[in-house]
Amino acid sequence: MNVQKWHGHAIARAAAVAGCAALVLSLTGTTAQAHPRDPARQVLGDRDGWGSYGTGTTGGAAADAAHVYTVTTWAQFKAALAAGGDAPRIIKVKGVIDAVSEGCDAFAAPGYDFDAYLAAYAPETWGLDTDLSAEPDDSPEGLRRASAAQQDRSIKANIPSDTTIIGVGRGAGFKGASLQIKAVDNVIVRNLTFESPLDCFPQWDPTDGSQGNWNSEYDTAVVYGSTHVWLDHNTFTDGSHPDSAAPTYFGMLYQQHDGELDIVRGADYVTASWNVFTEHDKTILIGNSDSESTAAGDRGKLKVTFHHNLFENLVERAPRVRFGQVDSYNNHFVAGEDYSYSFGVGKESQLVAEHNAFTLPEGVAAGKILKRWNVSPVTADDNYVNGKRVDLIAVHNAQIPAETLQPGAGWTPTLRTRVDPPRAVPGIVDHRAGAGRLR
Repeated sequence: MNVQKWHGHAIARAAAVAGCAALVLSLTGTTAQAHPRDPARQVLGDRDGWGSYGTGTTGGAAADAAHVYTVTTWAQFKAALAAGGDAPRIIKVKGVIDAVSEGCDAFAAPGYDFDAYLAAYAPETWGLDTDLSAEPDDSPEGLRRASAAQQDRSIKANIPSDTTIIGVGRGAGFKGASLQIKAVDNVIVRNLTFESPLDCFPQWDPTDGSQGNWNSEYDTAVVYGSTHVWLDHNTFTDGSHPDSAAPTYFGMLYQQHDGELDIVRGADYVTASWNVFTEHDKTILIGNSDSESTAAGDRGKLKVTFHHNLFENLVERAPRVRFGQVDSYNNHFVAGEDYSYSFGVGKESQLVAEHNAFTLPEGVAAGKILKRWNVSPVTADDNYVNGKRVDLIAVHNAQIPAETLQPGAGWTPTLRTRVDPPRAVPGIVDHRAGAGRLR
């Protein structure tokens, strides 16, 4: 789909309403006019990816002095999100905010015991034919559900429309939090390091695969049915809890991570620029299901741009795409020893992957960069692998002939502010992407 008409940014979207004197927050008064170069008041530039389409993405740039907050704790952050009604807001995050500062035990329901859970559902005891959905509330699984519900309520933060969340300086971020950008419009998230939330109570599903599996919840950030979102100069990482350090139970990895970024359920007009995604398995999902019940709300939406991001030491989904018109250009992909693929070509996807750079270790074939999950055409031109130009579709089809890909996504991206030569991308992106490098 070619864009033919553009509108200016709608800087003022709502008037300031009731104050929030009762909140224990540190306020910093400023206006866009007084500090036009304040990073907290910067807006997404014209033609900078899908997030700039239509009204553009301005976040809380129009916030008045009463709706600019500096927060240092999880309680203050959630209070700032709830304050001020529909007025635009800016939330400045200072230092690292831990959403699970009291530890997993703080969420455990009375009577929950992990050893009892393992004993009850061990394959040699329970088998692999029956899931746990019918287990009563007082069973080990029922107590796990109750514990998980308490964690869910605590670590999720709902982000309102017309909001900018920005880290102060080089050391700002969140640990164990899940940002829910759900059914809203006009949100900016910048200059923050996110350590992926750790699911304290993963569920064992005996029927998942031939050997059963552990399944976890909590994405670092979820864009769910929202529009006009800009994610810029953030770092997403598993940090102090990498999968490599996780134990195994019942012979399977005790997986406590879900995704780093999911864009789902009819979300639209998203730009992700100059971020680092690192040390993770299932990284980014665009469109969460092939089912017709979700397809009806996803078709014609899920338009997302990724540019100048660093994808490093990931396993898969950078991103995996269903339905959306996704433009991925000028990104650097650095594969590690557990690498599976970068781009997942899913149902009715229209992925354009151009002018990217890939650094693959010895023994990892370029044909793995693309993964066909469904028969959908893809555009993959002018990409470089280890410094040499490679036709990603041709090498994929030659190396994996059972999963042939067809060229030509059917649309041409026009929302690009600059396109760097792919040979130069590693030097540019590696030195400028991520939290603490905001200019």
